[in-house]
Amino acid sequence: MASKLETLTRWVDEVAALTRPARVHWCDGSDAEYRALVQQMLATGDLIELNQDTHPGCYLHRSHPSDVARVEHLTFVCTTDRENAGPNNHWMAPAEAHAKIDALFDGCMEGRTLYVIPYCMGPIDSPLSRCGVEITDSPYVVANMRIMTRMGAAALARIEREGAFVRGLHSTGELDPERRFIMHFPEELAIKSYGSGYGGNALLGKKCHALRIASWQARTEGWLAEHMLIVGIENPQGRTHYVAAAFPSACGKTNLAMLIPPEGYRRDGWKVWTVGDDICWMRPGADGRLYAINPEAGFFGVAPGTSTATNSNALKSIARDTIFTNVALTADNQPWWEGLPGTPAVDWQGRPYDPANGPAAHPNSRFTVSARQCPTWSPRAEDAQGVPISAIVFGGRRPSLLPLVMEARDWAHGVLMGATMGSETTAAATGAVGVLRRDPMAMKPFCGYHYGDYFTHWLSFDRPGAKLPKVFHVNWFRKGADGRFLWPGFGDNLRVLEWMIARVEGRARGVETPVGILPEPGELRVDGLALAPGALEELLAVDVPGWQAELDAIGDYLESFAPRLPARLRAERRRVAAALADDEPLAARA
Repeated sequence: MASKLETLTRWVDEVAALTRPARVHWCDGSDAEYRALVQQMLATGDLIELNQDTHPGCYLHRSHPSDVARVEHLTFVCTTDRENAGPNNHWMAPAEAHAKIDALFDGCMEGRTLYVIPYCMGPIDSPLSRCGVEITDSPYVVANMRIMTRMGAAALARIEREGAFVRGLHSTGELDPERRFIMHFPEELAIKSYGSGYGGNALLGKKCHALRIASWQARTEGWLAEHMLIVGIENPQGRTHYVAAAFPSACGKTNLAMLIPPEGYRRDGWKVWTVGDDICWMRPGADGRLYAINPEAGFFGVAPGTSTATNSNALKSIARDTIFTNVALTADNQPWWEGLPGTPAVDWQGRPYDPANGPAAHPNSRFTVSARQCPTWSPRAEDAQGVPISAIVFGGRRPSLLPLVMEARDWAHGVLMGATMGSETTAAATGAVGVLRRDPMAMKPFCGYHYGDYFTHWLSFDRPGAKLPKVFHVNWFRKGADGRFLWPGFGDNLRVLEWMIARVEGRARGVETPVGILPEPGELRVDGLALAPGALEELLAVDVPGWQAELDAIGDYLESFAPRLPARLRAERRRVAAALADDEPLAARA
């Protein structure tokens, strides 16, 4: 299978001339092709067959120990004007970047197969979807892209009809950390990645295209490409509200996307529908509402912490036809990670398990699986027009100050909430764990242009005729004086979503505070919860001096994006700060 599109075939020929592969294979996305790739990787040791009685169609891949997470310090946005990349990105001039990385690509595929992967991000017939082509020398990448995107003949047909696509060139190279770069050229709609086989660096349809390049496309074309899950909440009356929610990696996105209602809620008829767990593309519809698609077709989830107690739907999803990366093994060849029953026999590096070597599974070990295998997969996930979004939720991992839930008073306040959210870092990115960093809209590693321009783009959706979602901020991770979490989280987070939906439908009054609208006493259902005495009051308390210090820190942070910081956002911060100063009696109420 080759292409009738001359620009595509010419590009493939140019890349082949540079990289000099032994052969070129155009991927068709068929079952037979996938089976052949698996057999090839089993023969080379790139894949290890797992226990086919307990996990049919499942395999394990082990990364090089230096190649286990995204490498933000080696990830560049290469725009002609440095200012357009912004202080939130590492920048390199396009000519310099092309020269540097093309020197690495020179001859890098000798003796290897060059795979051409046509793919579609989003439902194949959706006007919201965008296509790309990834060239790679990694059969592991091909197998994962088949799961994570709509890949193959149908995608190629759409590319040939439209004549436009994002170009992605990838090689694992030598897996040398000193010869590793992930380059983005948004003005060219192009990506070049060298020296890594890890998902976020190598599956170019994922973070590279669906966020960094797509965020640039979205600003140009009038939509939003966001690091958000999409979940549908169906009430006992059969009405479904769709919620988009942004959390930094490993802060519970997948758990929320596949949430299992508490027993009482299930008995009453509440249901949860999973549309996506990581990326959301939203576009205004003819009726003024925002409509969203999940551009991905699969889940690339963090394995540790996934258990029957935390996310049984995820466990059910990955019981078959799944690629595991950097997990441990039991003695009978089942995948294992911390949080699962049983005992690991072999760690993620293939060594006999020894606690002295650290965790059995890498903290950022992963599973790749088709979204259709999720028991709560939404029948509307493939809707070409997308699903209407009722609420946008921002959240982070904050041990103090941020209440369990608060609603923005309007869109500008919601953008401020998203622009200033912070979270403790996790193992999903290289570097220290547990450090608080600002992560606007959970897009800090993924926004493909200047954050000041990004905030301006968000604010631009507030226009006459728009019926925008309500905006909320949540914090599942607030701790008490004893260091324990005050809120049980997981399935009980539906209680908070229920209040949000009541606010969307006008059935909950809430209480106005300077920092946002909080639930009135009695509005948040807590029946059946074993909350510590005073825990709910602490979860919803507004610490005025603490918030005043927070607003000062937020002001300093926002000014780092001047002179492109929108004046409306600066004014909104001043409004909240003034409201705090005027509301001293609030301290007594808290």
